Amino acid sequence: MTVLIIGGTGFLGSELASKGRSTRGGTAATFHSRPGNAPGVLWHHLDLRDPQQLDAVLDAVAPELVINASSGEADWATTADGPVRLAATTARRGIRLVHVSSDSVFSGADSPYDETALPDPVTPYGSAKAAAETAVRLLHSDAAVARTSLIIGDGHSSHERVVHELAAGTREGALFRDDVRCPVHVADLAAALWELAASNATGVFHLAGPDAVSRYELGTLIARRDDIDPALLPAGRRVDSPFPGALDVRLDSTATQRRLRTRLRGAREFLRTGPGPTAAGEGLGGTPA
Repeated sequence: MTVLIIGGTGFLGSELASKGRSTRGGTAATFHSRPGNAPGVLWHHLDLRDPQQLDAVLDAVAPELVINASSGEADWATTADGPVRLAATTARRGIRLVHVSSDSVFSGADSPYDETALPDPVTPYGSAKAAAETAVRLLHSDAAVARTSLIIGDGHSSHERVVHELAAGTREGALFRDDVRCPVHVADLAAALWELAASNATGVFHLAGPDAVSRYELGTLIARRDDIDPALLPAGRRVDSPFPGALDVRLDSTATQRRLRTRLRGAREFLRTGPGPTAAGEGLGGTPA
C-alpha cells in the first residue's frame, strides 16, 4: 500500500512518517515550508488551498491511502476548505482517507463526548475542524474521522515547551485549572492511526487517553518528569482570562479502544513510564501494508 501523509512535518505528521517507513508500498509526505527528515520518505510540497497542487501531488504519488494530519489553526481556507477539497478529490479517485480531527469541535457543555456526539464548537479553530470533519463524512463515505486531544511527546510537543518556558519565566501566562482534556502520547496516537488506516473501518473514532486532567495538572506531570519544580508553574482559570474556549472537554474513547490492539495510555501513565505504545485487545485487524 502506497501512503501519503498530509502535514508530514507537523508533530503528529512527523511521528506518522517515521512509523510509515515500514510500509511495503512506500510512504510519501507533504510539507508546506521545508521537507522533513524521516529517512525513506518521499517529500512533496503542498498547499491544501491550491486544488492544482493537490491533484499534482496525488498524480505523482498515486497513493491508495491518505492520512490527513495537517493543522492550519484557525485559518478557514486551510483547516476547513482544504480537507473538503481533499475529501472530494480522494473520493473521486477511490483513495482511502483517514482525517485527523480534534476535541476542539466540542463546547464542553455536554462532556464527556463519545463517538456519536455532534460538534458544537465555540472557537474559530473548533468551527473550522467541525466543518472539515462534517464535509469529510458527507463527501467520502469510506473515510475514517479520528478525533484526538492534546498530543504530548517526550519533550518536543508545544504543550511541553510551554511548561518549560513558564517555569523558566521566559513566557507570560498561566496553566488553567478549569480547562480539562484527555491527553494522548504521540507514539500511541500514531500507532492507533496506522492501525485504523490499515483496516476498512469507517465513521468517527476517538483517539484520546483515558485520564482527564486539567492543563495545570498536565503541566505538573510534565514538570516532575523533567525534574522541574511544579511550584514554578503559574496557575489560573480560563473563566478569569480573556481567552475564549471550552472548559471540560473529555473524549470518551471506550468504543474505539475496544476495536484497537494499540492501547492508548493516560497522561498519568505515559508521563511516568515514558514512550512506546502497547497492544491490547483483538484490534481492527491489519498492519501497515
